[in-house]
Amino acid sequence: MKQYYLYILTNKNNTTLYTGITSDLKKRIWEHHQNTKKSFTSKYNLHKLVYFEVFEDPENAIKREKRIKFWKRQWKEDLINKDYPKWNDLYNQICA
Repeated sequence: MKQYYLYILTNKNNTTLYTGITSDLKKRIWEHHQNTKKSFTSKYNLHKLVYFEVFEDPENAIKREKRIKFWKRQWKEDLINKDYPKWNDLYNQICA
């Protein structure tokens, strides 16, 4: 069964947040790490995966992404802190 992921990236100082969705989390985060495209994430060095959620339905993943993108920063921080309070890069964890 295919899975879809909502994810949040930040930079090494946790000053900027980016929310996205993908059907291949490992590949997509690797692409962010490699700066394969000129984008918001490459401009602000957003390479640290600090949060993700898994969905079985792409429509629910898209709805969640759109909702979170309009949240205040504090609400996003609260979401991250709930499950990943140290804001460690989760990339190695998902690749293990």
